[in-house]
Amino acid sequence: MRNNDTAEHPKGMTREEVLALPATVDLDTGNRALGLGRSKGYELAKRGQYPCKVLRLGKAYRVVTADLLNLLGLAA
Repeated sequence: MRNNDTAEHPKGMTREEVLALPATVDLDTGNRALGLGRSKGYELAKRGQYPCKVLRLGKAYRVVTADLLNLLGLAA
């Protein structure tokens, strides 16, 4: 990440950004919503200890947005 990206995209997400997410998101987006670092998020996903439901599709991880919203207390 370049230094100027940090100012434009602070760690974490706003409530509005989280509510606008699609049905599943990549692990980096899930990590950002939860305030997790990239390494920690991938470590938790690999161990099956991610705080919400994660799907493994080939080599990719997808976070189930409904579970993420529920964990964050934003479920409808």
